[in-house]
Amino acid sequence: MSRKPVVGIEFSRPLPVDRVPRKGSHEHIKADPQECESLARRFNIPVLHALSARLLAAPWRGGGLKVTGTVEADLDQVSVISLEPFREKLNFSVERYFLPPKDSADAAIDDAEPVIDGIVDLGEVVAEELGLELDPYPRKPGESYINPDEETPKK
Repeated sequence: MSRKPVVGIEFSRPLPVDRVPRKGSHEHIKADPQECESLARRFNIPVLHALSARLLAAPWRGGGLKVTGTVEADLDQVSVISLEPFREKLNFSVERYFLPPKDSADAAIDDAEPVIDGIVDLGEVVAEELGLELDPYPRKPGESYINPDEETPKK
């Protein structure tokens, strides 16, 4: 598989769609320390200790690609309540669809994204999904906000 990174993407793992076998391709990708550092800056988190994914890329709709699998992330976040950093491990599923640009009308209907220059960047897929999974208002486990005007804490 080609490993030429896509310029401007912190975690690039390009997969040529035409090289994916009919039964699919199992891909295990992992961010290196520099990629983790760049992604932590992108998502404005203190530290991304590790990011990896086990994916199945399978042909879809004649020229398209379906990407499914699981992502694991180990990261630090800052609590919006105590402003203290805490470590969190995330494990979540991914399911994304891609179609060639000529099928862009179908893509809009099916929520599929375009295949760009015959490539789907699995690293960017994983990074985007991580961004969606991050809690915009993280709290340390067990932490709650106590409003002085109310008797019960908000969780």
